[in-house]
Amino acid sequence: MPEKKNPSLKDPELYEELREDGASKQKAARISNAAASRGRSAVGRKGGKSGDYEDWTVARLKAKAKEIGLTGYSSKKKSELISALRNS
Repeated sequence: MPEKKNPSLKDPELYEELREDGASKQKAARISNAAASRGRSAVGRKGGKSGDYEDWTVARLKAKAKEIGLTGYSSKKKSELISALRNS
């Protein structure tokens, strides 16, 4: 079955690479679109400020889930919260 193309993605190949590496849909789309407009090297230099979700406390993960509008996060284990945040 052929995959649907998302016209809002400017660099679908980079998007797929980022998703395979564990980035959330929003993060992968944001990075791939920025790379398409400004160039991959410019985006790569910018860097991130937040650490890996594995280093976060459960309370911080739950706060992030609430912030982005996830539901059902209060009963999840740490690994489930991380998965939900990455795949949201």
